[in-house]
Amino acid sequence: MLPGLPPGIRQPRGTPQQPADAHAQPEDEVVEEPPPQKIANPTAVFSGLDKITGRIISFDVAINETVQFGALQVTPRVCYSRPPTETAQTDAFVEVDEVTLQGQVKRIFTGWMFAASPGLHAVEHPIYDVWLTDCKGGKNPALADVSDTQPATKPARQRQPAQRRAPAPQTGAQQQSGSPRAPR
Repeated sequence: MLPGLPPGIRQPRGTPQQPADAHAQPEDEVVEEPPPQKIANPTAVFSGLDKITGRIISFDVAINETVQFGALQVTPRVCYSRPPTETAQTDAFVEVDEVTLQGQVKRIFTGWMFAASPGLHAVEHPIYDVWLTDCKGGKNPALADVSDTQPATKPARQRQPAQRRAPAPQTGAQQQSGSPRAPR
């Protein structure tokens, strides 16, 4: 609407519309919040309830490994958490199989579990309950470096002091131009 038009009168066609935010200037910079960072963790932490004994057990499971809790086999595929500077959100994609009395393996759960809402996607079984409580072992992506990509199962090797090499002879073109060699 053009300013000053009475209510119920339409704006003439071809008249430029007012921007939604009349106070924004074209040179103003719009800052959007970056998407939350996910930290991929190598270990998922679960709690399991044995309804017969009433005991709750906490157990760790490595990603893509299977751990048996009673008649259930728990296999986390991924386990994500957030940096400490963000709102805590821990979630994992989990597959749970039941081993029947006949020895057959039957899938009873496949999906995302959320530590903040354990009842939302917990595995409920007549004898056992399993839910995600935490992820651990991940490093903040901003702090992780290339040396952290080595598997944790290998023992750390001690670094030998670097030996200095003699500079390679310069070619005739480099000597004439006086340009420095590119660093190695």
